[in-house]
Amino acid sequence: MTQGPIIADAPSLMRTTGWADYALLDSGGGRKLERYGPYRVVRPEPQCLWTPRLDAKAWDSADAVFDPTDEDEAGRWRFKGKPVESWALAWNQARFHGRFTNFRHLAFFPEQAANWEWLDARQRAAGRPLKILNLFGYTGVASLVCSLAGAQVTHVDASKQSVQRARENAELSGVANVRWIVEDARRFVQREDRRGNRYDGIILDPPKFGRGPDGEVWRLFEDLPEMIGLCGGLLSDDASFLILNAYAARISGASMAGLVAEAVNRPGRVDWGELALVEEAGERQVGLSFFARWSS
Repeated sequence: MTQGPIIADAPSLMRTTGWADYALLDSGGGRKLERYGPYRVVRPEPQCLWTPRLDAKAWDSADAVFDPTDEDEAGRWRFKGKPVESWALAWNQARFHGRFTNFRHLAFFPEQAANWEWLDARQRAAGRPLKILNLFGYTGVASLVCSLAGAQVTHVDASKQSVQRARENAELSGVANVRWIVEDARRFVQREDRRGNRYDGIILDPPKFGRGPDGEVWRLFEDLPEMIGLCGGLLSDDASFLILNAYAARISGASMAGLVAEAVNRPGRVDWGELALVEEAGERQVGLSFFARWSS
């Protein structure tokens, strides 16, 4: 019987502090005040139950405020001045566009910088170019970080627009060696398994609900077990990692850890826990997503 990985006894908190182009300036009252490059932005965040540290003047000076219109995070932005379509941001060598989307985020998720840092270090310590598959890759910052560190990356997303945005980010970063795929992630993984293709690292950041380019339906709780099992089968004999990230409120890092350990079913370690943004003052942090990560 194959020896499975060791699951960490306690959760880890992967903390993202600010960098040159991003900061969590303040939070509280169900909102976040953030800086994205030159723009100050207010977004809803129900978990911020405490009182804001800064005064009302600091919040009222924001360049853009997001007003939600339903429970699925859709809504609209109110701008203090002329609306901006996009602008350049950077994290280390990776350069990408910030955009005011209709779903409250700005075309990337800053709390993922903790994962970017881990991925960058993992590739640079590998001693060889890792073959990495990024599923539900969205606008591609993780793909760029891995590629810039020396990895061979395949980026998959069902949204043609998201992959186009990722390509634009790659051009901004001077990255030309990522393989871009517009396809339903589950269908792609099934096809790769039939072809016998294997990967040294797999990144999954699935949504709670989604649709593929041919009408395929994705539901996190119904479809994730099969998807993780398929991904476990795509890992090479000397694979380095598998990362699962999820934003669903009903899921936990502990449950994801058990799922990842079962799917990988080989020696190594499964760490699990939460990703959090840390306020600029360094005193408070906002937990935003859960993760489970197998590493060899």
